[in-house]
Amino acid sequence: MIGALRSLFLVAVMTTAASAEPTRSILSFDDLDGWAADDHGAALSVFLNTCGDLDNPDWQALCNLARTYKADAARSFFELFFRPVLVEDGEDALFTGYFEPELDGSKTRTDRFKYPIYKMPPEARAEGLWLSRREILTGDAMQGRGLEIAWVDDPVELFFLQIQGSGRVRLPDGSALRVGYGGANGHPYRSIGAELIRQGALGAHEVSAQMIRAWVRKNPEAGVELLFHNPSYVFFREVSRVAPELGPLGAMNRSVTTMRSIAADPAHTPLGAPVWVEKDGKTPLRRLMIAQDTGAAIKGAQRADIFFGTGDEAGKAAGRLRDPGRMVLLLPIQRAYALLPDEF
Repeated sequence: MIGALRSLFLVAVMTTAASAEPTRSILSFDDLDGWAADDHGAALSVFLNTCGDLDNPDWQALCNLARTYKADAARSFFELFFRPVLVEDGEDALFTGYFEPELDGSKTRTDRFKYPIYKMPPEARAEGLWLSRREILTGDAMQGRGLEIAWVDDPVELFFLQIQGSGRVRLPDGSALRVGYGGANGHPYRSIGAELIRQGALGAHEVSAQMIRAWVRKNPEAGVELLFHNPSYVFFREVSRVAPELGPLGAMNRSVTTMRSIAADPAHTPLGAPVWVEKDGKTPLRRLMIAQDTGAAIKGAQRADIFFGTGDEAGKAAGRLRDPGRMVLLLPIQRAYALLPDEF
């Protein structure tokens, strides 16, 4: 899972996750704004990345069929074998973004690279609830055990790496080391964005990853305490089997794709399913994406996190995204009609 905690530092200051009983309506493809103009071949390629991992016979049959379709016939594939299903739970749609951060670091500790990216200790995994962030970073529990994967030069970027759940470390020789989510210490996440609002340091409309970074760097001593406000701590594992040109691993243990993969709530959206995204806001987006990831803050039938790619520019774009709209699930035809009430 890429973003075990991502977006929580922002979403915690918003409303709680939807809890109303969901309703489902079958739409036609003509009801999907912008459907005809999308690159359905690109969506089909991403669908094929993970559809082979879907266990259900109806999904497997569609996956086998998908392999026989060329890109220029992809629209026909989706229209022939799927139906759009609008799932609503009483909450407004919300689209946010996530990305794969890049940090500067080293495999050895130096005067510059002195903040460790840790593997998960076995006792932390066994105990469930382990030491807090403060205890991990100020105590001796991690010392002298060879648990360091790498060292980076910025504790704030390391904090945000934990929020995203995966990333790349640029090494001095020009190569890169990739890390993925390896577990957590069991403590609940406490929003540092909400804490800055409580302190009066930022207004609710100002809270963003960029503003939090700037505040911590401007106030180094108070910044350390602010990061300790969140007792949750994420450990990592080195990821070596994913090609550099591919995206990080999502919840389906397959690489996610820039602007074609989303994180969604599996209680409402099956992982691997196509989802039609109608994102409004300053830069409207109409695109068929694939639900290939999850996130602790991604709860509700109309909640999605769009993967923006790797690096600083992707991070800036993802950090700005907080838009309304609508998402429509595409389901195999029989599965779609089976979800409707008996009186339909």
